[in-house]
Amino acid sequence: MVNMTFTSMPPQFAVYVHWPFCLSKCPYCDFNSHVRHGGVDEARFVRAFESEIAVTAARVPGRTVSTIFFGGGTPSLMHPSSVQTILDAIGKHWSVASDVEVTLEANPTSVEAARFRGYRSAGVNRVSLGVQALDDAALKELGRLHTAQEALDAVAVARSIFERYSFDLIYARPRQTLDTWSIELKRAIAEAAEHLSLYQLTIEPGTPFFGLHKAGKIAIPDDNLGRDLYDLTQLICAGAGLPAYEISNHARPGAECRHNLVYWRGHEYAGIGPGAHGRLNIDGRRYATETDKRPEAWLERVEAHGTGLTVDEKLQPGEVADEFLLMGLRLAEGIEPERFTQLAGRNLDPERVSFLRQGGAVETTLDGRLRVTQSGFPLLDAVVADLAA
Repeated sequence: MVNMTFTSMPPQFAVYVHWPFCLSKCPYCDFNSHVRHGGVDEARFVRAFESEIAVTAARVPGRTVSTIFFGGGTPSLMHPSSVQTILDAIGKHWSVASDVEVTLEANPTSVEAARFRGYRSAGVNRVSLGVQALDDAALKELGRLHTAQEALDAVAVARSIFERYSFDLIYARPRQTLDTWSIELKRAIAEAAEHLSLYQLTIEPGTPFFGLHKAGKIAIPDDNLGRDLYDLTQLICAGAGLPAYEISNHARPGAECRHNLVYWRGHEYAGIGPGAHGRLNIDGRRYATETDKRPEAWLERVEAHGTGLTVDEKLQPGEVADEFLLMGLRLAEGIEPERFTQLAGRNLDPERVSFLRQGGAVETTLDGRLRVTQSGFPLLDAVVADLAA
């Protein structure tokens, strides 16, 4: 049996709600997002969200929700009243912490920014804006439907309504140089209050960019330039008081996204909506859940059975421990080796740890945590694979 107790922090419980619809599909995106030109029966989907919340809460009753995250897709296409209904359903079936963090992902268009006040009234207290670039030509190439100025205007609206907001940028884009990224990043930091998510562009199978890249019609920076762009990102953000607390996320101390920390620290979370993943702790065991990715198929499953689950798997201790490594080592704070021992029933191999430490990839902090070094982060996958072997 897996011991699901935590060694030094109280357990957290989060709810992730996935709204799978977008106005258009970005050519780099491999997320579970769908375009429906004929419109979406939003009320019907919201009723299904309510049903899945009720069924999930019956499996894991008595939880106190510490964070809620509306992701997508594009949740800012939802009416504020729909967000309110979903939040009411969560509050009906679970206790909600008085300081709950409620984040909603939004596109920075003027139409969607006009809904921000409605989301705030519904209970959203943090928005995450998909800006992606502050260059009009790059935005067009990325398939975005907003301009750089429209994005900055939306950030200003968010700033006036929400105490907390964040936005995303994609770098290592085609033809991007260290100089152009430095200028763009510094401009973004001037607009960011407390948090930035900065992702290197990757070419994912199944996306239009994958086909274009394979045909030689699109080129991204090579590994050396990609590493230089990463290092420059860390230098500029740290110097501006937004150090990386996770491999792609930067925040002022205390302003980290609490919802994502639930994932990375290996806490418990419920996944609601098409293609949502969850990790539930039931009777001392860890369950991995996943719902049907196809929105209409998920909807029919929920209407027939109360839930859209397609995966409901009891994880083995080794799987739980490996996932803890994979997620926890993404954080600058690292992991507690004792917790790995609790989960896996064995210690990390001291020889492997020593080898990685001597190579400068990992280090042990004064309080005994194991973490990946700044120079080791670009090699994170290899470090995790080595430790988990």
